[in-house]
Amino acid sequence: MPSVIRLMPLDNTIKHHAHDYHQMVIGLSGHAEFEIEGMGGSIAALSGCIVPANHVHYYEGVGDNRQLILDLPLDAPSLSGPHRELMRLFDAPRFFALDEPLRQYLTFLTQELTQPYQRQQPQGSPQGDLLAATLLGCLHARLHPDLPSQSQPQRLDIQLIDRFIQHHLSERLTVADMAAEACLSEAHFSACFREQTGLTPYQYLLRQRLGAARQLLTSTRLPLSHIAERTGFANQSALSHAFRRAFGHPPSQLRQRGAAEVIHRDHLATKV
Repeated sequence: MPSVIRLMPLDNTIKHHAHDYHQMVIGLSGHAEFEIEGMGGSIAALSGCIVPANHVHYYEGVGDNRQLILDLPLDAPSLSGPHRELMRLFDAPRFFALDEPLRQYLTFLTQELTQPYQRQQPQGSPQGDLLAATLLGCLHARLHPDLPSQSQPQRLDIQLIDRFIQHHLSERLTVADMAAEACLSEAHFSACFREQTGLTPYQYLLRQRLGAARQLLTSTRLPLSHIAERTGFANQSALSHAFRRAFGHPPSQLRQRGAAEVIHRDHLATKV
């Protein structure tokens, strides 16, 4: 599927969702606030954020604002084939600022999108992928200058990472925190982690959080808000959303099922 590039303001109300495609948001004017799986930051003109696919994010435009938004399906031409290395940009959420050359390209890109012949093109035209690939390639070179050679991936101590995650599970861990524990740069760590596990560090961290939440749901009567706090989710809503996306049902359903099983076991015990 092709990429889609949009120029639009964000509403002045807090909204949240997740989607199955990567997204990049760059401020053109005004301000916006984002929180991506617990990582918060502001976007002003000529700065932006990366939202990996399936990451719950809260966002709000502040006053008059205008954003450049790139919607990037996992199989988009700008992220596959000769551009597949650019997928590493979305190993983890992050905020960034544009340097002068990228600011000039952004000016060209926005002017190109407003040309009459561009407005007549359908959303997701090939031209959009060409513009997106150039922007992503330049940004990749700036954010990931130290990626290791694919022929010599470094082996990580996954057990060490597991212990670190469990010890800090209730905190707002970032990929940078995990990389620091492994004594590597964030980009190097993310590349090695994906090579070794087949997952991005953030996907792995989310699995750990959800596993801990499932265990607390079935073994305690803690309120969902407390479970969310203990397992590092921003709030109860973020936990519920991630739980539904991963398991296909809300966390309350697991708790109800667990309670029914306990009652059934007790009933059988009284007959013995």
